[in-house]
Amino acid sequence: MTDVWKRLRELDDTFTPAEIAATRELFVPRALSPQSVGARIFRDLAYGTDPRHRLDIFAPAVAGKLPVVLFVHGGGFVGGDKGNEGDPFFNNVGAWAVRCGFIGVTMTYRLAPAHAWPSGAQDVDLALGWLHAQVAKYGGDPARIVVMGHSAGAAHVAGCLARHGCAPGSRSPAAAAILVSGIYALDVYPDGYEYQVYYGTDRRRDAERSTVAPLALLDIPSLFTISQFDPVPFHRNLAAVFTARVKESGRCPEVLFQRGHNHVSVMMQIGSELDTAGNGLAEFIRQLQ
Repeated sequence: MTDVWKRLRELDDTFTPAEIAATRELFVPRALSPQSVGARIFRDLAYGTDPRHRLDIFAPAVAGKLPVVLFVHGGGFVGGDKGNEGDPFFNNVGAWAVRCGFIGVTMTYRLAPAHAWPSGAQDVDLALGWLHAQVAKYGGDPARIVVMGHSAGAAHVAGCLARHGCAPGSRSPAAAAILVSGIYALDVYPDGYEYQVYYGTDRRRDAERSTVAPLALLDIPSLFTISQFDPVPFHRNLAAVFTARVKESGRCPEVLFQRGHNHVSVMMQIGSELDTAGNGLAEFIRQLQ
């Protein structure tokens, strides 16, 4: 196990395809499988009309009014997936949820450049609405749906909470939110930044499309995570939310710092014997009574 931490330190925060592949190699053999926790799995349920509007539900053998964790994957706004049967990621998140006594849900969403801002936020909202109406059939409690996003997925979750592209005056049915190494403050990026494929190139709209101000005013329980070896822009994004939240409320947001992890290992670790985040996430979710 110490070799894994040593290798992660060596990879540092380069966030290149080679780093992602090397990190994946470390965690694939350690990924928690749904079969190992006796999960019942319902795959590729349609929550909308687009081919990417699909989600998987992971449930314990016996379930009844359990907290629900909806996980939204990352992928730089142009890629990523919830995973198919037999894939280590992100079936590990569904398996972890079941082991914790929750209903786990993993979803896909429409991708840029074909689908630009605010399509991701709209898709998260659509999936939440579907779960609110349907999850009781699978043993979940519609009143305790926690939405958790990673990277671009966290940006989409934040956009949903900010109601970007959603009906004016509407509220998200999420009871709580977990935002893992997300993108919230577009003004921290230089011109030509890669995420303009989703957010667009008109810098005059950065403030409108950022989520810092809404997150500072968020009125549901929220937990942010950041990893030691996240690239610098992700630390700056969290710092922007941190500053705004303290200015607004005089209180720091709840933050789970992941020592030794990089941008992708933070989710690949979930449920493994090396998991340093799962217990803290579960404790946060269990507070919802």
